Amino acid sequence: MRLEYELKLGFKDVMFRPKRSTLNSRSQVDLEREFIFKHTLKKWKGVPIIAANMDTVGTFKMAESLARDKIMTAIHKHYTTNEWEEFLADKPTEFYQYITLSTGTGEKDEEKLSKLLSQHPKLEFICIDVANGYSQHFVDFVRKIRAQYPDKIIIAGNVVTGEMVEELLLSGADIIKVGIGPGSVCTTRVKTGVGYPQLSAIIECADAAHGLGGHIISDGGCKIPGDVAKAFGGGADFVMLGGMLAGHDESGGDVVEENGKKFRLFYGMSSQTAMKKHAGGVADYRASEGKTVKVPYRGSVQETVKDILGGIRSTCTYVGASRLKELSKRTTFIRVQEQHNQVFGD
Repeated sequence: MRLEYELKLGFKDVMFRPKRSTLNSRSQVDLEREFIFKHTLKKWKGVPIIAANMDTVGTFKMAESLARDKIMTAIHKHYTTNEWEEFLADKPTEFYQYITLSTGTGEKDEEKLSKLLSQHPKLEFICIDVANGYSQHFVDFVRKIRAQYPDKIIIAGNVVTGEMVEELLLSGADIIKVGIGPGSVCTTRVKTGVGYPQLSAIIECADAAHGLGGHIISDGGCKIPGDVAKAFGGGADFVMLGGMLAGHDESGGDVVEENGKKFRLFYGMSSQTAMKKHAGGVADYRASEGKTVKVPYRGSVQETVKDILGGIRSTCTYVGASRLKELSKRTTFIRVQEQHNQVFGD
């Protein structure tokens, strides 16, 4: 047994220290980034926010809406090949820059991935997604997919430590998904005691990735627009959102009504709800590591996107960053015990 004494930080533990700025307006802030990826040397340009590959968030409707703002959607892996065919039938070439396929590491996943990529060669991104990115099987699968698809941009995760980021990058991934347990409907930390505070995970994993020419996605833990800004300030190249994009017209999840109010179901992909829907139930050898909640209906996702992007622009003006690319260079975090005044609630 070994104990590390250094305190690790989440988003609630810090705030940005404001700095003098020459910006006159939030409208002067450029939120688009341009990246060149490690293994393919392909370029991507857009707003580096990604809708999570959950079937209550990463939907085709969400992708169509977010692509207008050059925001990506990680499409969940439970759509059929026929549904994909119908969805992509009339899409322009530039649309493919803002969607990523998602896949697990099983034989059926691999077969489906192969079929989709042969049918739709314009698809650029592959998101290899497992809850525990520390298994040798996962590393071997990343290596195998890189060998099979040398021209595709590969996202792999989830991990939370620098050495695993380095291993996955050297095994063929371009972008590493960072986060174990911070999601709003994830119960991994409760069921297993395993996890890593998200801001420290971002800082450490970004350092490891950028040293090798790779990139990271902060996946999970954002409750409010300020958390998204903190993820970018900590060094994340992309930020993936689940709960913040749930409950909208474009989200998945059944609509329920209680006392005249509308809600949409939102659940973790390791929850009993998800496993019953997609795998016939929770297997005997495992526990559910997600929960199901009712999210108040929030209308079009476009209003939420405006709120998030407006918050990030405002952060940039407070620290003097004219471009999102500059935010981490302008960031000084201060440790705090209090975030905001809750006298009238959240």
